[in-house]
Amino acid sequence: MKRTSSLLIAVLAAFALPVLAQTATPKVDQRQANQQQRIDQGVTSGALTGKEAARLEKGQERIQTMEDKAKADGKVTPKERERLKQAQNKQSQQIVQEKHDPQHDRNHDGKKDRPRKSK
Repeated sequence: MKRTSSLLIAVLAAFALPVLAQTATPKVDQRQANQQQRIDQGVTSGALTGKEAARLEKGQERIQTMEDKAKADGKVTPKERERLKQAQNKQSQQIVQEKHDPQHDRNHDGKKDRPRKSK
């Protein structure tokens, strides 16, 4: 009995591991986490307003949906990986633009701060 269950486990593992390898997207997942951290940091510092952060969060969700769809059939193709990479590149550019634009919420009141008057 012990030998049969060990054999069964080995056979199941042999079939399961290649499927997991084909759907694994560790680079995409790590980059998603990094971009989320950049958004959170922007909110904390006040470089992002609430509306900007919400827009960026929506972009993150869109990429996650793309990743989920790519994984749905059990294999993430090179073409799907490239589309995910392009979407993440675009999202990264959006994060940079929003964090460095003139709108800020440094006092964290949920409203856009007024620009400082130059002397």
